[in-house]
Amino acid sequence: MVFNIGSQQGNINNVAGDQTIHGGQQAFVGGQPADWAARLAEALRGAGMAVQAAQAEAVRAELESPAPDRQAIAGRLTSIAQAVGAVAGAGTALREPLAALCTWLGSLGTPILRMIGL
Repeated sequence: MVFNIGSQQGNINNVAGDQTIHGGQQAFVGGQPADWAARLAEALRGAGMAVQAAQAEAVRAELESPAPDRQAIAGRLTSIAQAVGAVAGAGTALREPLAALCTWLGSLGTPILRMIGL
C-alpha cells in the first residue's frame, strides 16, 4: 500500500488499526508551551489583569524548568480561567494561548477547556 500525501497542516494522525479520540483535537502552530504562557501573560496584562498575568508568568517559569509540574500548571490555569470568565470566550488574545497550554496538559487541561467553552 502506498500513500502519496501532499502538504499537511494541523492535527495529523497516522495509526495502524483503530483510533478513538475523546475531547476533540486542536493544533497550535508556532512556539512552545513557555511561549504560549508568555503570550497569555501579555494578553492578561493588556486586559488589566495583573494578578492573572503574574500567574501566567509563574506558569511560564514552571514550563522552563527541567521537569514541569503539570498539576501545578493546571491549578494556575484553572485560577486564570475562572478569573477570565467571559473574556476568554470573547478575546482570542487570551483564548488561544490559554487553549494551547490546556491542550499541552492533556487530560488535566480538559476541564479548563470546558470552562472557556472549548
